[in-house]
Amino acid sequence: MTPTLRTARLLLEPYRPEDEDAFVALFQDRRVCRWLGDGTLAPEAEDRALFGRIFTKVYARRLFDVWAVREDGRYVGHAEIKPTEAVGGHEIVYALAPEAWGRGLGTELTEAVVGHGFGALGLSEVHATVMVANEASLALLARVGFARRRDIEEEDGTTTRCLAVVRGEGRGSGPSVGG
Repeated sequence: MTPTLRTARLLLEPYRPEDEDAFVALFQDRRVCRWLGDGTLAPEAEDRALFGRIFTKVYARRLFDVWAVREDGRYVGHAEIKPTEAVGGHEIVYALAPEAWGRGLGTELTEAVVGHGFGALGLSEVHATVMVANEASLALLARVGFARRRDIEEEDGTTTRCLAVVRGEGRGSGPSVGG
């Protein structure tokens, strides 16, 4: 079962069915989805189906950890850490609602998920993949200790940067776990 993680301002906890509308709204926001996957807006029905699979596949089979991210009880984002063949290890994925941008919450969230990877999951390194055009996310990951490993030239002409942080080389001591 996905554990609950706490930071100074955030609560990362397993999704609840009543989070569906907030999840869909996050992934339907063009300011957010432009940085996820191939950068295009998926039909709302696909995002609803994705939300359902968190329960029917990810949680039911204990495939990897996926969290609803809350600040003061409000849903403000999504986070996960999962094994990914593209990077040959565990990758973090995160998205914050635009109203949560620019206040250091992304750094706090990333440190918590990376700390969980190094602590509870026993990983020696954690990966991230980010569009090169997403300068804010690249800067955030650099602050946490991620370093560039390689770039992937995508079919659409964009570049995806593969980064990693090695245990003992990143910032922070990780999250407190509870719940």
